[in-house]
Amino acid sequence: MSRQPDEPPVEARADSASEAHSSGPPTLPEDLLLLLFRPEQGVIAGETTLFYALAGAVLADLALQGSLAAQRTRAASVDVEAVQGKAPSDEILLDAWKYLSDGPRGVQTVLPAIGPALRQPVLDRLLARGDMRKEKRTVLTFFSTTVLREGHSGRRAGLVKDVRDVLVDGKEPTARTAALAALIWGSGTLHQFDPEIPWNSSVIDRARRLEQGNWGAGATGEAVTRTMTAAIVNNVVSATASVSARQ
Repeated sequence: MSRQPDEPPVEARADSASEAHSSGPPTLPEDLLLLLFRPEQGVIAGETTLFYALAGAVLADLALQGSLAAQRTRAASVDVEAVQGKAPSDEILLDAWKYLSDGPRGVQTVLPAIGPALRQPVLDRLLARGDMRKEKRTVLTFFSTTVLREGHSGRRAGLVKDVRDVLVDGKEPTARTAALAALIWGSGTLHQFDPEIPWNSSVIDRARRLEQGNWGAGATGEAVTRTMTAAIVNNVVSATASVSARQ
């Protein structure tokens, strides 16, 4: 991200952001990272392409708040730009919003630009909230290592239930849950939620509809926001598939 010479580096601003807003309302990237955490294994699903998914969540959150505008280019790609006068209060989202205030940028350019610096500050917030915790373990009686464990807030279980209700039971989602489910699908990790969220044809079909912006009447928000979020998720899908194909 671009910054002025007297500004602190992105990492420093990110650390400050994680501390300043860990007690505020959770952001979409926080919810996504918490969902992608696999408690039984102590790992985060999709680590190799995680930054694309987190960046997509930041853009989707900005879109849901009305802080982001999008337009299709002649080449059929999607450009996004900050909506002036609609700066978000959250520091992580604000950093991305400022980056997009310089003018329209292609989503495929934005994702790798803002994504790599997101994991740690977002994780720090989850730890500060008690949604996740760190546990020290001794390996081979000599080496000490730190592993991630689920916290005691119970928030992950609530998020999984919300997504499961939509993908398994066909409940109409809120706009936020629709975006979360679509981003999980876009990250290529949905199959890893089985058996919490069964991996079957009906779940896949519903996830694909959410990816395309078909959220149903229950998901409040203007059609343009759904279309914008769908375009963001589609770019996450493309970026994730491209990385996976090279591995």
